[in-house]
Amino acid sequence: MSSEESPLLESDPNVLREYATVAKREQVYERFSKSRKRVILVMVAWCGLIPLFVSGSFIPSIPQISKDLNSTPSVVSLAVSLSILLPSYSTFCERRRAVYLSSLPLLCLGSLAVAWSRSIPELMIWRFVQSFGASPGLAVGAGVIGDIYKLEERGQAMGIFFAACLLGPALAPPAGGVAAHYASWRVMQLALAIAGFLAFVIMLLFFPETSHPARPASSLWRLWKPYFINPLRPLALLRSPNILAVSVAGFIVLLTYYVLLVPLAFTFGARYHIVNEALIGACFLPAGLGNMIGAPLAGRISDRIVVKWRQRRGGVWYPEDRLRATLIGAMFLVPLSVLFSGLLSQFVGGKIGLILNLFCLFANGIGVDIVLSPSAAYVVDVVHSRSAEAMAANNGFRSILMSLSIAAILPLIDLIGVAATNALAALLGWFALGILLCTIRYGSQMRAWVDVGYSTAENN
Repeated sequence: MSSEESPLLESDPNVLREYATVAKREQVYERFSKSRKRVILVMVAWCGLIPLFVSGSFIPSIPQISKDLNSTPSVVSLAVSLSILLPSYSTFCERRRAVYLSSLPLLCLGSLAVAWSRSIPELMIWRFVQSFGASPGLAVGAGVIGDIYKLEERGQAMGIFFAACLLGPALAPPAGGVAAHYASWRVMQLALAIAGFLAFVIMLLFFPETSHPARPASSLWRLWKPYFINPLRPLALLRSPNILAVSVAGFIVLLTYYVLLVPLAFTFGARYHIVNEALIGACFLPAGLGNMIGAPLAGRISDRIVVKWRQRRGGVWYPEDRLRATLIGAMFLVPLSVLFSGLLSQFVGGKIGLILNLFCLFANGIGVDIVLSPSAAYVVDVVHSRSAEAMAANNGFRSILMSLSIAAILPLIDLIGVAATNALAALLGWFALGILLCTIRYGSQMRAWVDVGYSTAENN
């Protein structure tokens, strides 16, 4: 029976076309071995970690910087906002390698100049250059993961990437605090210059071009010809209601993270009588531990959810299924952790209050990654052919809002208190949950409103 059906099966043009499409799609992800993919993942994770170190290393040393440059903590905190704003200006380029090799030297130059700054204007100018050089790390890194990992593997890889990157907000403050306490805040900036130089050398020697080949270059000129890069082009993808919704939800969730971390030197320091910059920096570590646990866990869970719901639908892929992995974090861990931390900081003192507050940081670190990691993988899934642009739009929109919001955190705490500020952040967290639920429920209808070139199961 099978021998009689095989010729018919083999001669069916639709079946042959489907086999050819699947084979072509699989081939583009088999250009690199598993071990080579892991090495590439480590390299892009290192470059993605640097921009968060650029912003986070300033936080515990703000009082020292303000004294050194004869300014105020509020003015110096604008440098943190600036370093978060600039990743929104992520450079778009179809060639991932070119982006890394052009941006990392700017990071090195900016870090060296920041270390030698003698005034606030000088500091701000060189922070701009430093942050601009670090800016492509997150968006282009996510694009690289979309280049080398298949749909069913992408969530776990994205989780590992974000676990490494989001160590920055937790490890950078202790590193910056130790440098500020035992030497000077300028030492940390010199360390960032060294880290950027090492990343440049590694990417120059070992990083291959990962973008999917579209058409072969016919000449050397087509490989090297100059062209204009519009850094605002990725923001056009925010016309997509799906990408916009995920970006808004991601911004709100990440805002709760910074509501806890940015004022920590003042809230924890004042409440629990901690004056040592190194000890204040150590208080950030539970959030980093939560990041290390949350991102890989969320990535693996989101991959399993994609496979499970695809099978349940008889092989039909619904991109928004991946967002189901975000719900536990958005419903419980993120809003409750920031709410309880505010109440503890205002009403519970002593060791008990400090220990419970550190646990809230740990829970928030897990929750934030449980939301952000699947959300990033979803953005890459839904516009796979423009994955780096989609991540740049996502990060850019989020970073613009974040830079403005962070500048308002300390004044808001001074105005209404830490408990009320954190309660407001918790309410926003539940609003983000509603956005994610609506995207999961009405994702296909939302994609029908504006077509920005969405991916399908065949080209993903």
